[in-house]
Amino acid sequence: MKKIGILSRGSNLYSTTRIEQAALKRGHRVRVIDYSRCVLTVGPEGAHVLFQGDTLDFDWVIPRIGASQTYLGTAVVRHFEAMGVRCLNGSDAIWNSRDKLTAMQIMARAGIPMPRTSFASHSRDTSLMIDGVGGAPVVVKLTESTQGSGVMLADTRQTADSMVSSMRAVNAQLVVQEFIAESRGADIRAFVVGNQVVAAMVRQAADGEFRANLHLGGCASRIRLTRDERDIAIRAARATGLQVAGVDILRSSRGPLVLEVNSSPGLEGIEDTTGVDVAERIMEFIERGELEPSDDVVGEGTPTRSDTH
Repeated sequence: MKKIGILSRGSNLYSTTRIEQAALKRGHRVRVIDYSRCVLTVGPEGAHVLFQGDTLDFDWVIPRIGASQTYLGTAVVRHFEAMGVRCLNGSDAIWNSRDKLTAMQIMARAGIPMPRTSFASHSRDTSLMIDGVGGAPVVVKLTESTQGSGVMLADTRQTADSMVSSMRAVNAQLVVQEFIAESRGADIRAFVVGNQVVAAMVRQAADGEFRANLHLGGCASRIRLTRDERDIAIRAARATGLQVAGVDILRSSRGPLVLEVNSSPGLEGIEDTTGVDVAERIMEFIERGELEPSDDVVGEGTPTRSDTH
């Protein structure tokens, strides 16, 4: 039996509830902690985390950190790390994966293929950014966007210039990325736990939409990944330091390309679509420390609509 803390702002969210249920089912002691209510203390006696008057003592912490709470969430995770608590995803890994440019720089260093992407801080260099990814159409992304928000398609150079100028006017940090037309509005979500892809689905964008996110009306179906796709998903998670990750992949004419890596991937869409008990697999990882490599793949199925949390 292990003492497990789940860091989450919402105890009723699907993913939080499923992980809590899986932990209780396997005989662990588990508590959901609203990390925004934690009090962090340091002193001669070391580091401590207080919550509702209690001094927290866990063997493992499972972070479910919202994108808008990255600074606060990683501070709490870092405090648990200072206490010697094992964290399913570490503070550095969460921080690095949240910023798209940082994550891409890390993955580029690891030799992981990605869509061509460019960044510049000065408005005079906008044309160079667009040219650097092959010209319009391009995708313009906020570096800290999530679930498809802050991600826009610019069909022409004029539109791209206008988008970049508008976003820079409010001091937004952004990247410009090549548009992979042959993906036809579809992407793959590979759910990585440890050194294994435990479930995978393909998401198809709704009519008139290029983003395949399920909460934007996309549909999903089970998919059988190629060995290259499984390998690239595991490599992307490993490069960013994540033990649990949702890795988004595009199928392109030059092979699979990693779009982004998510440190708090939702369980509802992937579990509903594939039938895999992902929460159970997370518990297995915690109990064993690591999962052995496997050739298991998720077969094809019927498309379904679902939301993620």
